Amino acid sequence: MSNKLIKFIATGFYSGYSPIAPGTAGSLVGVLIYLLTFSLQLSAFSYFLLTISIVLIGIWVSEKAEYIFKRKDSQKIVIDEIAGILISLFMLPHEFWIVLSGFIIFRIIDISKPFYMLERLPNGFGVMMDDVAAGIATNLILQIFYFTICMS
Repeated sequence: MSNKLIKFIATGFYSGYSPIAPGTAGSLVGVLIYLLTFSLQLSAFSYFLLTISIVLIGIWVSEKAEYIFKRKDSQKIVIDEIAGILISLFMLPHEFWIVLSGFIIFRIIDISKPFYMLERLPNGFGVMMDDVAAGIATNLILQIFYFTICMS
């Protein structure tokens, strides 16, 4: 795979080059991908497969991108944020407030780094897994909130 393609994928279609808040820009790309999957009416299983594929590709591409950028977990690498957002919104109703809440909660968790120890994992795993964990935590928060408040 060429360096140009690796950069394109790892930086979330170059959103990671945003001079202001590249992680937030990458998360917005994740929301756009989520909205695209909804408009295509993907099944939950297809959405799951897409998300797992992005995580696996992200592990490989992140390792290559670190070498290209000559920096461990460069801010330009945002495929982890894309995967995190997709995990955050998995199996939740497609409602504006859920998508917005998922985005905000994910960004708060991602920025506050409660799963920072996962960044110590080797290579691309270290780049991806803290955002995967942040996505899982966000999803659990949203699931609990939705089913506790909205279903009662």
